[in-house]
Amino acid sequence: MKRILALLLALVMAFALVSCGGNSNDQTTDDTATNDTATTDDAATDDTAAADDATTEDTAEDTASTDLSGSVSTNGSTSMESVMAALIESFNQTYPDVTISYDATGSGAGITAATDGTADFGLSSRELHEDETGLTGHVVALDGIAMIVNTANTVEDLSLEQIAGLFSGEITNWSEVGGPDQPVTIIGREAGSGTRDGFESIVGVEDVCVYDQELTSTGAVIAAVAANEYAIGYASLSAVSDEVKTITVDGVAPSEETVKDGTYAIQRPFLMVTNDSATLSEAAQAFLDYCLSPEVADIIANAGAIQP
Repeated sequence: MKRILALLLALVMAFALVSCGGNSNDQTTDDTATNDTATTDDAATDDTAAADDATTEDTAEDTASTDLSGSVSTNGSTSMESVMAALIESFNQTYPDVTISYDATGSGAGITAATDGTADFGLSSRELHEDETGLTGHVVALDGIAMIVNTANTVEDLSLEQIAGLFSGEITNWSEVGGPDQPVTIIGREAGSGTRDGFESIVGVEDVCVYDQELTSTGAVIAAVAANEYAIGYASLSAVSDEVKTITVDGVAPSEETVKDGTYAIQRPFLMVTNDSATLSEAAQAFLDYCLSPEVADIIANAGAIQP
């Protein structure tokens, strides 16, 4: 009998231990599940916070773009018209509330506007002269000055020496440079033009040019040459069209490659000129930074000029 009771007592104790073990495992499982849920909730919270931060940063950037406003004035070179128009249009896609004006008055007038503060930027298609002090010329692009003749003219190439002879009046007939036996008509820009200044200084004919026509814009020079079979003129490479024929200079044609590598001799910079004593507005500074940035290289190239 005692053996039976001892056996029963052992069975009861064994059952009790199993039950306790089961409860312990259940508790462990419950604790693990709770911890996993908490971890998942924390991760979800972190992800949400990160997403919110990213959204906030994006919104801030968008706001910064759209909040910039104001007016910017540019004044000067007619040769820079295509380049400036393209840059202004592209800039306004990001900053639509910034109004940028462009007055095509010529390089000399543009430099004067920067000097006296009537424009944020003077536009010059030539280097600043030594006496034009207190100014900084920011090089936006390089431009070739193309020598242009009528499409019917048979002359294909001229040396710098021949060009100097033509524009100084030493050569007066096309037959002297391999063309038809006809008098040469010399067409150029007005005094104060950056294109004229650049051309004359490079060719070496300052103050000795003999012009039959002096015109006030690049477009007018191109139109005049297109209308006269025996005319020759010069124009910004960025503005030249198939209305006229571009001739080579010492065997080198003006192009992006030859201007950039320096093999084409008649070239000049496009400058945005600022007054050293004036502080640009936020909008004007943003526009200048944009015009000088690498991202506008294709825009300048499509306008016919070359980013330096």
